[in-house]
Amino acid sequence: MDEALLRRLDADEEVRKRGRSAVLRRAAAEYLRRSRSRRIAEAYRRAYGTKGGLGDEFAGWEREGSWPES
Repeated sequence: MDEALLRRLDADEEVRKRGRSAVLRRAAAEYLRRSRSRRIAEAYRRAYGTKGGLGDEFAGWEREGSWPES
């Protein structure tokens, strides 16, 4: 990380209270959680969002669901 970003991070109240490593661990975990959610949502879009949707058995139900926010 560049020095300017580290200075800004170190000036943050939560970082001073909990420590830089704790805050960075939480940020990394959150990033990985969001990344996984985006990959899962994209897999569902690829599988069910194109060419034929959910099939004849579920015709008309496509608009009833909602995709998770990314």
